[in-house]
Amino acid sequence: MIMAFGLSVCTISVWSKTHSALLKARGMLRFSLPSSVVNFSCGSSLDEKSKKVSPFTSGKPPHMPVMVKEVLHYIDIQPGQVVLDMTFGGGGHTKAILNMAHDVTVLALDRDPTAISLAQQLAKEHCDRVKPLLGRFSELEALLSNMNVKPGSIDAVLLDAGCSSMQLDEADRGFSLSKDGPLDMRMDGERYPDMPCAADVVNTLDQQALASILVAYGEERHARKIASAIVEARRINPITRTQQLASVVAGSFPPGVVYARKDRLQRPAHVATKTFQALRIFVNDELNELHTGLCATRTALKPGGRLCVITFHSLEDRLVKRFLNGEDLSNLDQYHFSPRTKGTKKKKLSDENTDCKNLHWVHLRRKVITPEKDEVKNNPRGRSGKLRVAL
Repeated sequence: MIMAFGLSVCTISVWSKTHSALLKARGMLRFSLPSSVVNFSCGSSLDEKSKKVSPFTSGKPPHMPVMVKEVLHYIDIQPGQVVLDMTFGGGGHTKAILNMAHDVTVLALDRDPTAISLAQQLAKEHCDRVKPLLGRFSELEALLSNMNVKPGSIDAVLLDAGCSSMQLDEADRGFSLSKDGPLDMRMDGERYPDMPCAADVVNTLDQQALASILVAYGEERHARKIASAIVEARRINPITRTQQLASVVAGSFPPGVVYARKDRLQRPAHVATKTFQALRIFVNDELNELHTGLCATRTALKPGGRLCVITFHSLEDRLVKRFLNGEDLSNLDQYHFSPRTKGTKKKKLSDENTDCKNLHWVHLRRKVITPEKDEVKNNPRGRSGKLRVAL
């Protein structure tokens, strides 16, 4: 069984097959998926979604930001500065930044139209000190250019990776295995209705490709067993619902194992948790987007500008750590998931061979920052958060 980054690995050749299968899987979904299959089960239509209750009127904060105190400390906002919040979400961090100093402008980026609706409302409340930007990390440079934001003009960047509570809590988005809904998982499906969703992945890809996704993006030890169960189940009926998929995964294990895993708070975790994580990351191409976003901060930040990055699982954190350490991640898929064996030297950035050349980071704190116990108690979802900060 192959595992990414320092977990048990049989051989390099096994990884090569996994990497090839990942590339093949993404190619199948992007270029070869039959039009009759794409998005056959991916959530409500736009008209249906527009009729839903707005998150502003629910009476409950749509998202609890993680490590706000620590972010404000390290981002060190001064009056009149321009800050880029690359993952606006529910706006918790942006609100704290706006309250930190007068005349601060926040450029609020998010790929999720629901989040941008919140940003637009916040902009009205704060006299247009918030500038909403709808798009992905890979679209950031174009969006900033369209707003006449010059390169090297931003004082600080905050990037809070992963999905938000708004996405997890809405059953129709298909992110949560605890709430039954269509097996969607797209963060911006409204913008890209032809984008393959999680249902397309589990009903279209072959067993090897599914197993490769679970290994690479979920670090799932039982990937082959789960992939086999998915393939067997879909022969009878297409897998179109979140709890349907959770049941299929659970059915491939003895009953006593379904909740045998523990999360970081030692609470029982469903055996399908890693499967859902892997599918979400694959569907949204999250790691490549994260790497692109980190590279975009090179152009956006002033010399001496501050970067704060919050991640929520080991794959994201490893990527950020290696990026800030100056390692060459230009071939991200193969490099990021390939095992680092003993004696392997790190690849350093070079002026001739990297898309992030001439970028030098100074760590404000070498050690990763994690939430305090009281915060984890009040916001358990933030328990796995890790903050890295650099100039």
